[in-house]
Amino acid sequence: MNLAEIVSPIANDMKAVDAVIRQRLNSEVVMIRTIGDYIISAGGKRMRPAMVLMVANALGYKGADHHLMAAIIEFIHTSTLLHDDVVDESDMRRGRSTANAVFGNAASVLVGDYLYSRSFEMMVDIDSMRVMQIVSNATTIIAEGEVLQLLNVHDPDVSVERYLQVVRYKTAKLFEAAAQTGAVIAGASPEQEKAAADYGCYVGTAFQLIDDVLDYSGDAEALGKNVGDDLREGKPTLPLIRVMQVGTPEQRDLVYKAIETGEADFTEVARAIQATDALEYTRKIAQEEAERALNALAPFPDSPYKDALIGFCHFSTNRNS
Repeated sequence: MNLAEIVSPIANDMKAVDAVIRQRLNSEVVMIRTIGDYIISAGGKRMRPAMVLMVANALGYKGADHHLMAAIIEFIHTSTLLHDDVVDESDMRRGRSTANAVFGNAASVLVGDYLYSRSFEMMVDIDSMRVMQIVSNATTIIAEGEVLQLLNVHDPDVSVERYLQVVRYKTAKLFEAAAQTGAVIAGASPEQEKAAADYGCYVGTAFQLIDDVLDYSGDAEALGKNVGDDLREGKPTLPLIRVMQVGTPEQRDLVYKAIETGEADFTEVARAIQATDALEYTRKIAQEEAERALNALAPFPDSPYKDALIGFCHFSTNRNS
């Protein structure tokens, strides 16, 4: 199944979330509306807000707060994208110029701040201290993940464990918060809430690891970003770490220097990755995470929404963009 088929049970809910997003982006400050609309209208997979909706529906929720919660998660995600692209000096995302490339770094950072603040303002309307607790904790951990990643840049000695910590903090944590808040809104049992959180964490980890694979096996048009960007930024992702574990001395030296300097012949590094089991190894770990996510869904009752959550697990590891 492709992603559109997976999310078909919540098609109407997603339209309602889009309406909330448009309404809450309606600032009197034109630049905020312009940049916010620019990045949100760029598309993307919307897996995080969809996860809120899927979990809430899977646990029998009948209200409308899950629409607001999904929009909150999307605002937080969008805020992190705006900030990430400035930090990484990126000029391309989802197949078009980044907001900072079009509007400048200062405007992107400030609008990112606005979306972040707006999300917490919206959260008050949900009137759930548990939701506030989960999301505030998540945003703190995501920020820690950003700093940990910064510390890892140009460090060829980063271990698998250190790298996976960044993935769990920086990427998987918002997936976790999305699934967990969906459960809370639905009035889930403690067992179901923990299951939802675990599910989101595992799917988010698998999703990021496949991003690592695609950075060295996809093309720029399909990925919506420049292939090899992580390497050029000196980020030691899992395929690169694996080459330094199992590659020949020449391959290890090539990757070591590429991470250390951010300068290398990308074609040669790609050849080194293809010559080892680096991509297969990364896919294997991603598949193990997806399997844990599937197992975490055991406390959920059978429904089309649970089937869609299962579909997310398969999509996270089998996608090609």
